[in-house]
Amino acid sequence: QVQLVESGGGLVQAGGSLRLSCAASGRTFSRYAMGWFRQAPGKEREFVAAISWSGNRTVYADSVKGRFTISRDNAKNTVYLQMNSLKPEDTAVYYCAARRGDYRYEGRHYDYWGQGTQVTVSS
Repeated sequence: QVQLVESGGGLVQAGGSLRLSCAASGRTFSRYAMGWFRQAPGKEREFVAAISWSGNRTVYADSVKGRFTISRDNAKNTVYLQMNSLKPEDTAVYYCAARRGDYRYEGRHYDYWGQGTQVTVSS
């Protein structure tokens, strides 16, 4: 069982930065691949980024590539999403998710989810 708690969301102007954190409970965090997803009002949830259990492989959605960076600290049971050059279209609730094994792009493959944190980017 893994519990995930996101933090770090907020209101920021376009071009600004935020760093999201996702703290995980449990002693087996290092066995889980982690993903970040987001859902904007009236839209379906979409993949943002993912990282392998070891942290040596990462993948990104085209819409955030070059602006967002996913990382993890297994000693702290935490995964991060550094978001730079934010745009109004990045406004959404951001969720972290965990799954055993390798990462996937589809949210349905993830077993555990956090409650989400709101990111609002003003123009």
